[in-house]
Amino acid sequence: MKRILFTLSAFLLSGAAFAAGGGHLPYSFEPDVGNLPSVQRGARNYMAYCSACHSMDLMRYSRIGEDLGIPEDILKANLMFTSDKPGDTITSAMPADATGWFGRKPPDLSVNSRARGPSWVYSYLMTFYVDPARPAGVNNLVLPGASMPHVLWELQGWQVKADDAAHHGEEGHGGGHGPDTGLTLAQAGTLSPEDYEGFVADTVNFMAYAAEPGRVGRVGLGSKVMLFLLLFTALAYLLKKEFWKDVH
Repeated sequence: MKRILFTLSAFLLSGAAFAAGGGHLPYSFEPDVGNLPSVQRGARNYMAYCSACHSMDLMRYSRIGEDLGIPEDILKANLMFTSDKPGDTITSAMPADATGWFGRKPPDLSVNSRARGPSWVYSYLMTFYVDPARPAGVNNLVLPGASMPHVLWELQGWQVKADDAAHHGEEGHGGGHGPDTGLTLAQAGTLSPEDYEGFVADTVNFMAYAAEPGRVGRVGLGSKVMLFLLLFTALAYLLKKEFWKDVH
């Protein structure tokens, strides 16, 4: 029995480490899916920068509009780029024969934030850096050898490893966005580091929502159920005292 428990624990721990990319994550991020404005901005970010390559086959546009309070006309005009039917799921705009561009088909991101964890996704989007040896010219601290280009470079700018910046005599524009990244911002983007962090946070909040759309309602219902049980317990206790007060 002990051997079975030990094996199961090792499997779960190794699975968690694999999902996290097998190493220490430079950022810890706790999503706030109840922050409606943030999730709405994240939906905008995802559709503008991610949906061209990554689908969400388990999420329908109509569900996004219903949950996030987005009217259908605004939904169609600003978020639906691959379909004109709100009942459709989010499909990638990438042609079917374009897998060779990156060496593999870009993954569906319906449950990515649950499979890898929000901290992994946040850290991944924060830690692209220049690497001339890679086909796309960039690499990633969280997923070394990633084939995905840095699609957010215009917003974040270009990061380089601190030792590379020193080697090339670059002063940079900051010491990176985390104590463990070892990255320096060599060329600023259109957003400040703080605004870029907010952009990524909004995007990950949306992905966390999309991975479990019913979470906010479920948590809200759970709180009401717990409150009901507490009140019921108190009433049951008072009723018990009333029934047994004359029993000696």
